[in-house]
Amino acid sequence: MKRAPLIDGLQYANWSEKIFRQLREGNVDAVHVTITYHETFRETVLQIEKWNRWFEQYPNLIFQGRTASDIEKAQKEGRTAIFFGSQNPSCMEDDIGLIEILHTLGMRFMQLTYNNQSLLASGCYETEDTGLTRMGREVVTEMNRVGMVVDMSHSGERSTLHAIEHSSRPIAITHANPHAWHHALRNKSDTVLKALGETGGMLGFSVYPHHLRDGSKCTLQSFCDMIVRTADLMGHGNIGIGTDLCQDQPDSIVEWMRVGRWTKSIDYGEGSAANPGFPPMPEWFNDNRDFKTIESGLCAAGLDKAGIEGVMGGNWHRFFAKSFGPAAGGSESHVRAAE
Repeated sequence: MKRAPLIDGLQYANWSEKIFRQLREGNVDAVHVTITYHETFRETVLQIEKWNRWFEQYPNLIFQGRTASDIEKAQKEGRTAIFFGSQNPSCMEDDIGLIEILHTLGMRFMQLTYNNQSLLASGCYETEDTGLTRMGREVVTEMNRVGMVVDMSHSGERSTLHAIEHSSRPIAITHANPHAWHHALRNKSDTVLKALGETGGMLGFSVYPHHLRDGSKCTLQSFCDMIVRTADLMGHGNIGIGTDLCQDQPDSIVEWMRVGRWTKSIDYGEGSAANPGFPPMPEWFNDNRDFKTIESGLCAAGLDKAGIEGVMGGNWHRFFAKSFGPAAGGSESHVRAAE
């Protein structure tokens, strides 16, 4: 019997043959991969070139994913489909025309902000959240047209609600958790999660310790109980996993993620001056071979088989299928109920 797909809604690993093999050992069918943060368009193209080399070097392990049908291909061939995404709109610079070009190159997700104010919206660390800008509304419309997912994982509350309201297609929060469970600035309020669920959007639950209750000491039971509660809040068809796994990344990469080119000083973001690097992972999830642990935890938390399969990848699969192609007739109405 064909198994349900296993999909991770976001990773930012220090990619290597070791990790590609771990993806296969864990039966991970598809991953949304951050290929760019603060990079310009040209620098983003260089990142795509790097991935092209990996696709050439490890064709038996990975390939570039472009459509939801590539997930079935991955399962059939025993490989992992890699879907490109950006955690910042820097890759499109100030040119809305680059969105279609990036989509042609394989970009399927783009965050409108990364913690700070951008040309498009406000980040979650800004004192004042002004919502979508004029350009932001135009960019969302263009992303809807070509089939690029609006990702609001690092955005402020007002901006996220504006994006949900303005987007003609469901948006995603690829890697975050409920703020009510753990009060990290990056985690999302019940107001946002309800609006996301009502419009057919997706939330990917993060295992990054700064997003977890009790941080690195978060228990599997606490994490899975939180998933079950969130399913009741926003719909069982609107949730998945978005680990935000940063496997094998050096602590120095945190500085690039948080600082980029916008400041000369160190921005510790969700970390602290005493511990500015990557925190230890919870003991129940270290790499791509540990998804089965989450699956077992969801079963223990009382989620049924269909619900578990949805969280572990089935819901992302449906979302990919309705998100990555051009909008019919140039636009698409909100889906108000989970499929």
